[in-house]
This record gives sequence, structure tokens and C-alpha cells, in this order.
Amino acid sequence: MLSSYLAHLAVERGLAANTLASYRRDLRRYVDHLRSRGLDTFADVAESDVVAFLAALREGDDEHPALVASSAARAVSAVRGLHRFALREGVAGHDPAHEVRPPRQLRRLPKAITVAEVERLIAASGPEDSPLALRNRALLEVLYGTGARISEAVGLAVDDVSLSGRSGGSSGGEEDQVRLRGKGGRSRIVPIGQFARQALDAYMVRARPQIAAHGRGTPGLFLNARGGRLTRQGAWEVLQQAAERAGLSGVSPHMLRHSFATHLLDGGADVRVVQELLGHASVTTTQVYTLVTVDKLREVYAATHPRALR
Repeated sequence: MLSSYLAHLAVERGLAANTLASYRRDLRRYVDHLRSRGLDTFADVAESDVVAFLAALREGDDEHPALVASSAARAVSAVRGLHRFALREGVAGHDPAHEVRPPRQLRRLPKAITVAEVERLIAASGPEDSPLALRNRALLEVLYGTGARISEAVGLAVDDVSLSGRSGGSSGGEEDQVRLRGKGGRSRIVPIGQFARQALDAYMVRARPQIAAHGRGTPGLFLNARGGRLTRQGAWEVLQQAAERAGLSGVSPHMLRHSFATHLLDGGADVRVVQELLGHASVTTTQVYTLVTVDKLREVYAATHPRALR
């Protein structure tokens, strides 16, 4: 039953590999929990069994640390989906998880770095004009300039990039864009600005052919030093090394994505435009960024309005 549900998530729902791995881990733990309570079939599971599992997640045991609310909520979501699937497939006659709600999570505002810090980070991409430094700069410009997830950036192929001009020629135009492939296999077209266009042009013309000569040929855009496709871990290391050289701490690829969204909204972009650029299925996911900009507005108001002082 569990394998059938996981196959359903992979094939019909198109869940990302990392999400699928998390669901598999959570559900195997759930099945072990049911067996420890003497339950071998989903038809015999009661709501109290599901509630006990949620409590076990939050409390932890000798083999598992206590989960934070977000991780426990993910596990409960997986369990609820499993029981809905069992009911639909006729394996069980009722859904014991229907009324079980995941734990409430504290809203955490995304962290962003300033525009000046982004500029420092990109400027610290490596020894100037070396092939790998040109690659690093192009990668960082794409991450910040498009709001791409790190998996989307390293998943780019050369054919996913469309540039209207070269850095020594035109100033760019409508064709300056990349095609990003996001969660659930959804793809989107994201425009790129002049800085990212010039960095990509320099990398693709002056650096990528040299790096690719060390490998066996790959359509991947960003390559490692051996000429193969750059991995997520490799991209992470590029960012961490640049952050260290720039004197920045705690910088992550997702922080650049947060900064992309926050800076757009600070500049007056509509939240639904940002939603499309980020590839969010729902605008409610994007609206958390508006809280960041409201905080900034409060700070500016308190510092500048003559009647704001108390």
C-alpha cells in the first residue's frame, strides 16, 4: 500500500525527488508506529492512533529527535494523504486522519540581505577573469537576478538561456530570459537584467568552452571544473566561498531568492508579478514577503514622519 501511494505521488502528482524522499521517510516511520500498536492494516487504524503518532513526532524517542512544528506538519500531511489514498482505493472504509490537524507553525519572515551586500557577494566571486570565476559570477547573478531555486539554477541547460545581444554589443532586450524548471515539473520564463545577461554572456563565450573541454560533453549550463554539470552541493560551495570572501555570514541560496523577492516588492512590484517570477502556485506563499516590506515601511515612517515620535 505504501509503495503504491509513493508511486502515485511520483507519477501522478509529480512531487520533487527531495519531497518524495521526505514523505517516504515520514511514512515508513508512521507504518512502524502503527505496527508497534498492533495494527497491520489501514482499515483498523483509528483517529487516536494518528494523534498518538503526531504526539510521538513532537516528543521524540530514543531513536528519533523531537521534530519542530514544520517537520511534524509535513509528516502529518503525508499521513493524511496516505489515508485519503487508502480510502479512495478501497483499502479502508474510513479516513481516521481526516480530523487530525498538523501543529501550528510560527510565521518566520524570510531573511534577506541588502542590495549593497548582494553587490559585495557577487564582486567576491573569485580571481577576476579566470574561467571558474566567470562561472561563479554568472551563477550568483542568475540566482539573485531571477530568484531561482538552487536546483533550478544547476538544472539549466544552455538552450534554456536566450540572450538578445552580447556584452560588447546591444544593451539587451526582450529576448534576455531563462527558462526555469520548478517544483512539480512546472516551467516558467523569467527575464534577466543587464548584469546577469553580461555575466552569462562572458561565461558562455569566454569560460564555458574551456571548462567543457575537460569533460565528455553535457548540455548543462553551469559546469564543474571537470567539465560535468555543476551539482547543488557545488553551487552551494561557490556561494559559501564568495560569502566568506565578502565578509558575509549565514548566506544561503534561498536567502538570495528571498532577497530577489523583497527587493522587487521594495521597488514597487506587484505581489502577483513576484508570484509568477518565483514560480509559486499560490499567491499566499508569496505574501509572506509583503510582511518584510511592511516592516521596512514602518522603520522609514518612524524615522522620518514628524508625528511618528512618541
